[in-house]
Amino acid sequence: MYPKAELLFPPRLMSSLRALRGPEWAALVDRVAKLPETDPDSLAFTLMMIRLDGCVKCHEGSFKYMRGCQLCASQTVTQFKGSDTDLANMYRKARRDIDAYLAGEPVEEDADEREGPEVLAAEELII
Repeated sequence: MYPKAELLFPPRLMSSLRALRGPEWAALVDRVAKLPETDPDSLAFTLMMIRLDGCVKCHEGSFKYMRGCQLCASQTVTQFKGSDTDLANMYRKARRDIDAYLAGEPVEEDADEREGPEVLAAEELII
């Protein structure tokens, strides 16, 4: 039997990621973890984690799936090669994408996001 794995990063795991990086990351996690799942800031964090973890590529037979969402997210955040500021910038980009979607505007993709179908657009997250 596999650990609990879900289709996309579950917001209930946000607070478990707090201590994995520095103070900037911890402050971001503290802020969004206490929000309702439907809050745009919470949605943006979830979208960022979906992109970072590669949740769209995860499937029942994959190693990531077998380990479960908790271990996958923890390992991804811990092993992220960029800085906490880079993660905060990824969060801000996801927040802009959520805002654009909620305003009925097209979501602009970065060049690296266009390279493969594994990147989940904001409109796919909020259906």
